[in-house]
Amino acid sequence: MNNDLSRAFPAATLRGLWTYRDFVLGSVRREFASKTSNAVLGASWSLLSPLAMIVVYTVIFAQVMHARLPGVDAAAAENAPYAYGIWLCAGILGWNLFAAIVARAQGMFIEQAGLIKKISFPRICLPAIVVLSALLDFGIMFGLFTLFLLGSGNFPGWVFAALAPVLLLQTLLAIGLGTVAGVLNVFFRDVGPFVSIAIQFWFWLTPIVYPAAILPDSVRALLLDWNPMARLVAAWQDVLVAHTAPDWAGLAPVALLAMLLCVLALYLFRRRAGEMADEL
Repeated sequence: MNNDLSRAFPAATLRGLWTYRDFVLGSVRREFASKTSNAVLGASWSLLSPLAMIVVYTVIFAQVMHARLPGVDAAAAENAPYAYGIWLCAGILGWNLFAAIVARAQGMFIEQAGLIKKISFPRICLPAIVVLSALLDFGIMFGLFTLFLLGSGNFPGWVFAALAPVLLLQTLLAIGLGTVAGVLNVFFRDVGPFVSIAIQFWFWLTPIVYPAAILPDSVRALLLDWNPMARLVAAWQDVLVAHTAPDWAGLAPVALLAMLLCVLALYLFRRRAGEMADEL
């Protein structure tokens, strides 16, 4: 059962993850430490980099450049001077987590070819490491952003808790898609570059740095109806900017898609586990 997902999923899979939990957590710690191991400021960069992003989007865009959300008049902008910066940060932070998981997952089996070839190694640990590493980076950035919301008087209140299921849904969508791409990438090496390019186009097809309201009606309907990340980004913006609960009904199709991708990923993972070791 240890050489792949095994026939006893999900109990066996969870048992394998629990058995190798020290390996998973240790890998996450080593990966985080390796990012700053040779830097003079060390782990401080993990705080300085996201802090710089928050300052650029919230202070420079909103205060220096006097940017504001379309449709918000000058008087309202004076009362909420950071609205545009918060709107940008909400979308970009959510997108960056999604893109980071997909990007890492599509290459994880090739990068860890040595581990894949070890019979006793449960391969399900690799997606877990990818997710936890991405969530650690995201947690640092989002923690600083939350402190900014509190300090600037823009904290949304109890509705902030609604981000937990949104985060879970987005993570499932990302790891499902990334794992499917990761398995295919072992057999068809064009998949990796294709996913990287597709993610770049996907970013600009998602209303993150521009509001969906500026798009023509036909294009807006297409993006919002068929782009799952558009709905997830809107959920982040609803909570952090409008201080309202997400459109749960609108997120239902995204949840279904995430579940289907995860099931497909597990199916491919289980069926092709032995062949993957030979290809690598």
